[in-house]
Amino acid sequence: MKDIKISSPLEGELIPLNEVNDPVFAGGAMGRGAAVKNPKGKVFAPFDGEITVFFPTGHAIGLKSTDGIELLIHVGMDTVKLNGQCFNPKKEAGDKIKRGELLLEFDPAGIIKAGYETTTPVVVTNHADFGDITFELGSKTVVAKAPSADANAGPVAKDADDAQYDGLPDEERVAKLIMKYVGGPDNVRTAEHCATRLRLIVNDKSKIQEKKVENIDGVKGQFFAAQQYQIICGTGFVDKVTEEFIKLKPSLAGGGGKEAAYEQMSLVQKISRTLGDVFVPIIPVLVATGLFMGLRGAMLSLGSNWDPNFLLMTQVLTDTAFAFLPALVCWSTMNKFGGTAVIGIVLGLMLVFPALPNAYVVGGFANDLKEMGMTWQEAAAIPEYAGKVPIPLDILGFTIPLVGYQGSVLPALVLGIFAAKLQHWLKTFIPDMIDLIVTPFLTLTISMILGFLVVGPIMHGLEQVVFGAVQTFLGIQFIGGLVIGGLQQVIVIFGVHHVFSALEIYLLSTTGADPFNAIITCATIAQGGAAMAVAFKTADPKKRALYVSSAVPAFLGITEPAIFGINLRFMKPFIYGCCGGAVGGAISSFFGLAGTGMGITVLPGMLLYMNGQIGLYIMVNLIACAIGFGLTYMLFKPEE
Repeated sequence: MKDIKISSPLEGELIPLNEVNDPVFAGGAMGRGAAVKNPKGKVFAPFDGEITVFFPTGHAIGLKSTDGIELLIHVGMDTVKLNGQCFNPKKEAGDKIKRGELLLEFDPAGIIKAGYETTTPVVVTNHADFGDITFELGSKTVVAKAPSADANAGPVAKDADDAQYDGLPDEERVAKLIMKYVGGPDNVRTAEHCATRLRLIVNDKSKIQEKKVENIDGVKGQFFAAQQYQIICGTGFVDKVTEEFIKLKPSLAGGGGKEAAYEQMSLVQKISRTLGDVFVPIIPVLVATGLFMGLRGAMLSLGSNWDPNFLLMTQVLTDTAFAFLPALVCWSTMNKFGGTAVIGIVLGLMLVFPALPNAYVVGGFANDLKEMGMTWQEAAAIPEYAGKVPIPLDILGFTIPLVGYQGSVLPALVLGIFAAKLQHWLKTFIPDMIDLIVTPFLTLTISMILGFLVVGPIMHGLEQVVFGAVQTFLGIQFIGGLVIGGLQQVIVIFGVHHVFSALEIYLLSTTGADPFNAIITCATIAQGGAAMAVAFKTADPKKRALYVSSAVPAFLGITEPAIFGINLRFMKPFIYGCCGGAVGGAISSFFGLAGTGMGITVLPGMLLYMNGQIGLYIMVNLIACAIGFGLTYMLFKPEE
């Protein structure tokens, strides 16, 4: 076998592979090679050839030279968890490459700030085809010696029944043998993969036959880490093995990445993520009704005369979702927490039963009762006050006020969580033959009683206090918009912005308008303006094109490409974008700008302001964008 030499694809400090802080690479399971410590942030092609694999997250690249060297470059340790943040690929899988071409740019400081190591292993995955492998970086070399003949002596004995898999394609054979030796489908809880490894979470570790897994032809190693059983299959091949593995247990589709990511979140992020999972599914219908409200308002403001019956039909279209909002929230909550969706729908409808007086109407009439010196029990006996006071319910000598929760969010949310947990608990002991009847009956009955007597009153009161306080702050001319517009994109970075979905739904259901939407629109377009200024000041045409493509989505309401791809990398553009958002938000709150719906911003969001506010909406957007763009263009220097 011939010896080979490879130039390091990264600048930095060349070190032996066994010094890497990762047992897989350090132990040579992925192949022989070296590593680059404190890399400079760019990956270049070390030879002529092609890119065989470029992982979607950008952190790992597989190359093959024209003379058959297969090389894996894995930037950092566990950087797959960054999900593409800090990585800027310049090529893609299948591209032909020339030595010295730029393949990838990454942000070492950003990786370190996120809590990950930047040391980059560079290994020859088909190392068995070669003798000594020498890596060169400047005047320093690292030699990965070929193993002695004794090191690979002796074939590994197979189980007798393993022969049944010999004729299968490699990925199918490996997947079936792995499933066999990890204890079968019943022992596998989740399955996902990164650039090189199949990652499993199992129910019982003792059932795994680790040596037999490691001896599968096509498996390069195995180990436990971060509560996962990780099986090394190599770049490209791991994708195929995972696909075949999931076919053996289709319920694994989707992996466990979402749950794993959830476990790593802070408490605030978990709450935000849960609220997002609940409210995001119902946002489309609120967007649709909001758009139609805006169009109807625009047509009526232009002097259009509508037949009263036709106007009623349009109100059915726009008002139904909000009239039965608790049903939507309960349905989505039951889905999120694993309960039966139809039970959630019925439970939510109970909260808004037409015979029950609206809790907001009752709350507003309570002041009138105080002025009249009358209790609600006395008013309940007067027919003309029907629908304005609670319905008295006498239980064990106590009179309990019953109201409906039309337009409320928190009572339906908490009740949906309780019902889902109650249903799961009931199923643990109710026999299967009566489960279909008894479990829904008990779930609905207990949840309804708890909802009207405990959860509803408490959560409705909390909702009025918390959301009412935020609503009051939003209403403070200039100040509310200044603070929220300046900080909203900071909140997006920390991934807790979904918590505001509940607030926006509350605002729309109680007031019919959403001032929060107008303010965050300014914050969004200001970041787009700042990113566009960076693009205009960049001399490199390739970088400029990349920056423009990252900035454009911000004008459609999606800021993540602009924030993580440009503004946060250079920091100053992000700060200037926040300044633009603050000024735009302040002007928006000063004029009382508010949308008729939620969920869309910037250019698509124009449809929410067709009720006579479109001119003001365009003005504040232009101001926010101009400030973000102008400050960045004047004060940001690309060489920084």
